[in-house]
Amino acid sequence: MTTGTKRIPRAIREQQMLDSAIRVFSDLGYRSASMDGIARDARISKPMLYLYYGSKEELFAACVVRESGRLIDHLTSAAASGSGARRSLESVVEAFLDYVDDHADSWNVVYRQAVAEPAFSDEVEKTRTVLVDLTTDLLAQNSVDQRSREVLEVVATALVGAGEAVADRVAHRSVPKSVAAEVVVELAWRGLAGDPAKTATTTKEEKS
Repeated sequence: MTTGTKRIPRAIREQQMLDSAIRVFSDLGYRSASMDGIARDARISKPMLYLYYGSKEELFAACVVRESGRLIDHLTSAAASGSGARRSLESVVEAFLDYVDDHADSWNVVYRQAVAEPAFSDEVEKTRTVLVDLTTDLLAQNSVDQRSREVLEVVATALVGAGEAVADRVAHRSVPKSVAAEVVVELAWRGLAGDPAKTATTTKEEKS
């Protein structure tokens, strides 16, 4: 245990443990990572780690819940900040890919590992449902055509799935973030647009 550990407030120590866990899980995978390795990364004793998180499963679940919540908060804030249909869409897509680019380890843990583990997949699905609802609301607010909520949810589900696939490439640095953002925005804009003639008119009005 490092000097000064006892002086660190519990809430801060918990976050440090989660930060270390995210790094180790991302690097080694859930099944190969050990509590020993996470304790070493966090510079604490293994008994202390177990005092805060009783098992590796509990620790991993805490990582998934924290990282999912951070992503949702980030996108909710971005959705509220846009002005105009196209700009609102760009704000959310850019915020999403910025977050993935800046938190690649988090993305790897939540969307590469947790989704493949039955014990944690439900939590990932909860996050995905929130993202679909958020996207559906964005579509409803900015769509040119009046469509039913049911139809918009289908479009939103497709957009979220496509966004996740592209984000996975961004997280692993196989696609530049700027290129990915442009492609996803264009794809999503077509989902918003409806009648192409109306889309052209709307775009001209936004530019004027």
